[in-house]
Amino acid sequence: MAGIRVADTKPELQLRRLLHAAGHRYRLHPHDLPGKPDLVFPRRRIAIFVHGCFWHRHEGCHWCSTPGSNSEFWGAKFARNVERDRDQVAALSAMDWRVGIVWECSLRGGGARGTINALDKWFDSDEPSFETGLVRERKA
Repeated sequence: MAGIRVADTKPELQLRRLLHAAGHRYRLHPHDLPGKPDLVFPRRRIAIFVHGCFWHRHEGCHWCSTPGSNSEFWGAKFARNVERDRDQVAALSAMDWRVGIVWECSLRGGGARGTINALDKWFDSDEPSFETGLVRERKA
């Protein structure tokens, strides 16, 4: 697990490239905010987390599998991850930040453009939270 990246993951880099191409500018991983969100838009008070479906347990997603061996360890680890995510979102919301969650699967295949379009609409809205929800079956 030491090789698992915390920042600059492939989905995060992909989202950053697409947002930058769409004209959005952001800060990365600020240490002064709970959870060090992946992307922050300070003027808009928006924080975005890019979650991997496996590590953050995207419910109903094909890529959210559970290892068969040592299931007790993995169950506890995943539960801690989900609880920490919830706490971080609650802390940011309490600080009057709008929080977005972009799931890895929403950036796969042709879903990336739709995710960017949905984020653009959310940026211009007053909605306090955003979450991509694209769940598809992997092609065999």
